[in-house]
Amino acid sequence: MNLPTAEAEAVLVRAFWDRLGLPGLVDVHTHFMPDRVLKKVWAYFDSAGPLTGVEWPIAYREEEARRVELLGEFGVTAFTSMLYPHKADMARWLNAWAVDFARRTPGCLHTATFFPEEGAGTYVGEALDAGARVFKAHVQVGGYDPNDPLLDAVWGALAEAAVPVVVHCGSGPAPGKHTGPEPIGRLLARHPRLRLIVAHLGMPEYVDFMALADAYEGVMLDTTMAFTDFSERFAPFPKDALPRLRDLGDRVLLGSDFPNIPYGYLHQLEALEGLGLGDDWLRGVCHGNGARLFGLPGPSR
Repeated sequence: MNLPTAEAEAVLVRAFWDRLGLPGLVDVHTHFMPDRVLKKVWAYFDSAGPLTGVEWPIAYREEEARRVELLGEFGVTAFTSMLYPHKADMARWLNAWAVDFARRTPGCLHTATFFPEEGAGTYVGEALDAGARVFKAHVQVGGYDPNDPLLDAVWGALAEAAVPVVVHCGSGPAPGKHTGPEPIGRLLARHPRLRLIVAHLGMPEYVDFMALADAYEGVMLDTTMAFTDFSERFAPFPKDALPRLRDLGDRVLLGSDFPNIPYGYLHQLEALEGLGLGDDWLRGVCHGNGARLFGLPGPSR
């Protein structure tokens, strides 16, 4: 993995969004979590674990302060701290960490999470009261059905508050017991007002998740890792579906998976530009749609 220097990459990333007349980027899928948790995530990727099965060198294996600094150098003006539990009794203390991280980190959209367990509705309510602006749910890693009755109060509260949830529910890079569009379709039938951001465009079930976005106006999709050389090798996006993606342009959001990506940040942006869907589509994806969702300032020119 040969990356340009941080300075060189920052110049190129900034040139990308400056050409579009944007004030920067809004990235709805970046990972910040307690250091010991993140290092376990990195160790998993290093081992080519069963959910990946491929070499996955972490491009931005830096200390927390440097990772925040890098996003600033790239011109990412708003980003998330996607964190998630893989078992019970984790979510509440992850949420406590996230409160502090958001308070001390300019540009961070206060992120929270949950798991199907007793008390989930209570601590999700506490997170909302503390100002959480986005939640993360990882159906694949957590290994749970999003329709678990223990989550009924959670989904109800999030629908009522109109706070979006980034959900890893697609079956990439490897299918799980509860991944795929069917469980999420059942969830939306019960909670049609949910604002769900389908991570990775629902990779590899892209078309099925776009159909859910057609059916439910609160369903959005993030671009995380989609269209990159890395992902196209094992989960290519069907070219004949690009017109549908263009038509869903106001509900497609930039996501990167920074810092846990096996290539440079710029590559995601270049991959999106290479789709040929036009500058207006790119402006919405890279800034406008996220800015509207989270009530952020728009371009000044």
